[in-house]
Amino acid sequence: MTINELAHSAQHLLLASTGTRVKTTHIYELLAATFGFRSYASFRTNTVFAELHVVKRQRCVDGLAVRNRCVELGYQDEVARAVSLTLPHLLAERHIGAIEIAALVTDLRGDWEEDFRNCKVQDSTGSDNFEDGDYDFVDNWAEPADAPYPILLDGLEIQAGKGRALAHYALALLHAPDQDEAREVGSDYWYSQAQQGQVLTGVEKEWADAYAARLERDRKYTHHLREAAKLGQHEAMLDLAKQFGDPTFFEQENPNIDVDPIIVVEIAEQFGRPDDARKWLTKAAESGNTEAMRQLIEEYDHGDLQRCWIWIHLADLLGDDLTKDDFFAIGEDGLPYDDVGGTAYVSGQDGVKLDPISPEQDAAARRAAEQLLIRIQPPSND
Repeated sequence: MTINELAHSAQHLLLASTGTRVKTTHIYELLAATFGFRSYASFRTNTVFAELHVVKRQRCVDGLAVRNRCVELGYQDEVARAVSLTLPHLLAERHIGAIEIAALVTDLRGDWEEDFRNCKVQDSTGSDNFEDGDYDFVDNWAEPADAPYPILLDGLEIQAGKGRALAHYALALLHAPDQDEAREVGSDYWYSQAQQGQVLTGVEKEWADAYAARLERDRKYTHHLREAAKLGQHEAMLDLAKQFGDPTFFEQENPNIDVDPIIVVEIAEQFGRPDDARKWLTKAAESGNTEAMRQLIEEYDHGDLQRCWIWIHLADLLGDDLTKDDFFAIGEDGLPYDDVGGTAYVSGQDGVKLDPISPEQDAAARRAAEQLLIRIQPPSND
């Protein structure tokens, strides 16, 4: 179902239930109001309709807002009340919700926390109960992972067509190749045969069709990822660096991105960019990652003794003595040895060994470490 098809379905349903033909433009306004927006224009700036099996977080439905908006549009209160009941029911039956594109991207990137909002559909009186029962929209999302999502794609395509980077990025994530997807041996061969005009049947046709679908999905992934990056989406630039070795992300002076710096470090090291690796290791260290501090000392900052001591003192303030040897026993499986039996092996690492610095330099290093700690752990106002 596309957005237009949803609007037409709503229009026919409201005509049947109220005897009033609601204008198409008003249908869009009322659908937006269902999710708490004052207008459809404000809805589509950063939000899309979506099948509930796709979204893990979504806006709550508000029947009271629908009723109020319907009155504002010039409909009688009796009609407005019927509309405020009918529209949420329609969305519940079709398993359609709405989600902000930014939240969708966060979910698709795997960064979301399990903070389901236990919202219920509100009726036009502000109550949580309809005459026919209530609907918990959040619980309806758990459908098969491979279920289709045409209304979500339709909304994102419309937004992407308007040059919105985040919509392009969401589409790229939705079309991203599944690294765990099994690829039938020979499927590329049968696809090639079909391209050359051979008529396929049976399993050979299934393999060829699956291969063609995968190629199309890969094409859409690459297209939308590059478009998002071209429009300034830094997460897309980072994905381009990881997947294709594109250096654009690292050419940004100060990318605005919410990502674990260690991920960027690994990508920079993979493509032989030591300066960028050091930059993002420093970000990780300044955020309190003591392993990043150790790596900086051992691989990047060893020529600056005072800077190395800053990391030593900062790690110590965070409860990690980098100068202390850390060895322990592990079993054959690499897990900590449990005394059940079998061979034990030694694992761990030597403590960092640094030449001493002067008392004045050490005092300065300690002050610098304390200032970094304040940024990592701001003092409480209590």
